Amino acid sequence: MRKLFICLFVMQGIAQAWGQVRQMPAYPLITHDTYFSVWSFQDELNDSVTRHWTGKPQSLLGLIRVDSTCYRFMGSEEDTGGEQARLLPAEQQWVNVSATQTRYQFACGGIDLTLTFTSPLILDDLSLLSRPVTYITFKVRANDGAKHEVRLYFGVSGNLACNTPSQELTMQKGKTARLTYSLSYLKAGTKEQPVLAKKGDDLRIDWGYLYVATNEGGHDWLANQNFSTQRQAIREFNTKIGKILPGDSDSSDPHGIDRVPAQQLFMNTFFTPMLVGDDPVERVAMVAYDEEYAVQFFHHDLKPWWKDGSKGDMRAMLQAAIESYAKVMDRCEVFDKTLYTNAEAAGGEHYAELCIAAYRQSIAAHALVKSPGGEILFLSKENFSNGSINTVDVTYPSAPLYLLYNPRLLEGMLNGIFYYRESGRWKKPFAAHDLGTYPLANGQTYGEDMPVEECGNMIILTAAIARAENNADYARKHWATLTAWAQYLEVNGFDPANQLCTDDFAGHLARNANLSIKAIVALGCYGQLAGSLGKTETARKYEALARELAAKWMTMADAGDHYALTFDNKDTWSQKYNLVWDKLLGLHLFPGEVYAKEIAFYLGKQNAFGLPLDSRETYTKSDWIMWTAVLASKQADFEALTDPLFKYLHETPTRVPLSDWHQTTTGVKVAFQARSVVGGYFIKLLEAKWKAK
Repeated sequence: MRKLFICLFVMQGIAQAWGQVRQMPAYPLITHDTYFSVWSFQDELNDSVTRHWTGKPQSLLGLIRVDSTCYRFMGSEEDTGGEQARLLPAEQQWVNVSATQTRYQFACGGIDLTLTFTSPLILDDLSLLSRPVTYITFKVRANDGAKHEVRLYFGVSGNLACNTPSQELTMQKGKTARLTYSLSYLKAGTKEQPVLAKKGDDLRIDWGYLYVATNEGGHDWLANQNFSTQRQAIREFNTKIGKILPGDSDSSDPHGIDRVPAQQLFMNTFFTPMLVGDDPVERVAMVAYDEEYAVQFFHHDLKPWWKDGSKGDMRAMLQAAIESYAKVMDRCEVFDKTLYTNAEAAGGEHYAELCIAAYRQSIAAHALVKSPGGEILFLSKENFSNGSINTVDVTYPSAPLYLLYNPRLLEGMLNGIFYYRESGRWKKPFAAHDLGTYPLANGQTYGEDMPVEECGNMIILTAAIARAENNADYARKHWATLTAWAQYLEVNGFDPANQLCTDDFAGHLARNANLSIKAIVALGCYGQLAGSLGKTETARKYEALARELAAKWMTMADAGDHYALTFDNKDTWSQKYNLVWDKLLGLHLFPGEVYAKEIAFYLGKQNAFGLPLDSRETYTKSDWIMWTAVLASKQADFEALTDPLFKYLHETPTRVPLSDWHQTTTGVKVAFQARSVVGGYFIKLLEAKWKAK
């Protein structure tokens, strides 16, 4: 069984009791987008190499020398270039995770080290959100009342800048010329620079440039070329560090390294020695990635969002990041505490921890860019699913997080699909499934359509945006398209033909009662939007139609003590998670007795790690459990349905970034990991916010 860590949040020596997850399947360290995403897959940070979300090694190495003894606090023995015999593993005392930060505490002889990774993903600040910089804070203080000489080392593998370890990299070093907050940095990227040349799922970025930077004052740098010099550098660190000065430029730097295999390259930072006593001493490094171009949108290469404001100057962006460090950290502290407090009030302590676990993962599965026409695009990738970009039925479960904190980002998840239709490129009478295979959004590549699923998703989410923004302006902009999709559902939605829905892994299904609910709710949403836009007759027609179909559904799906999976088989059952929007959007198409009957039935069908998706299998989707639980009228029932997910979070034997598809009997991952759909966990918090309004 995994070791349980005491979870105490320490800030300048004062314990705080909020906003923590003490144990996760994997721990987020650097989380910005699907290509810049580094995790620890173990409870102890120095037990194993750190990894990209796909599981491929992307090493971060941390060493601390206290007086004459050297400790390894981050990374594995294999990261040390064969020098492990000279290093002691630091004693990890605890780890905790909040929404934007992951903290570790280590005992290193007479020194305590607090290591904090901060990816400041604040959703209502797009400039900050899009800035691809993670702060790594090292805070040291004596634990024995004495003073100690402390030296810190931080290494970043060249594997962060390549798809495969054999790809050749170039590296340069440089510094900025500010009077205060002057930076030293290292920069590495592939020699080849195949910009947007690959598409697919199990891939890492091999274009653009990785940066490691820190405030120049009191910091020394050494760029090591291979593991031979890596060993030499660590040996030197472990004995005596000489003065190694950074270069004064970047592209003209004579110390640049050319054509080195990524697996042989470490970008090494040595901080100058510190005399440390009772007062804590802090040092900060930044790890950043300049991908130059993020995605291709209908054959236009698009730069990441942050380049629009800073004119794409990475050094200027890094300078802004270090100068705003204190303010950003304060904002993250406030945000993390507020998120936890609100989530705990809405759903309880266990629910709050689930939200924290989902937060950075969901955001980091997207790319934020502007379309050629200037519209926001927030494009998801189906991580370890099929690699699709901007999949509508991935947007649908992800939506609650973005509706809660910035509905403009949800617009960015819908804009590409609306453009696909309204530009004339997508000619079918229903909504597309996706825009392509990441990072190429040039048109649908999924092999089969999901007509009722995607039409319903697009209409419901447009109505949810109207609710979040308190106006229907976004719907007005796309009214002709929404009308076409509503008309399609009017004819084809109530009793669906044999087709796929978002749960496509379960196979085709005809007469799907839950998919029918989606169509009914979508028609009700269309009527609600029409009313908001002053289209009175249209509103009356579709609201009446939706109510009529809901009443008909109750009869056709009735299976006594529950409602069936399909209209034609009353010996089946399924989670009716699509009902949640009837409740949240105040449509009132289905009476409360429908919710109550289903919740009572579900409570008798649970296994140790959750409620199965339906009667066909014992596996489940954790995002749908969250949605289903919101149908409960009693807090105790909500917690009874979601507490098994808390157990899954802490006890799953599958050590990867959170999987949304797992076995309810064993807690083992079936498939999928690091996907954006865990943003759906925030639906209870969204309900609470909308109720308060």
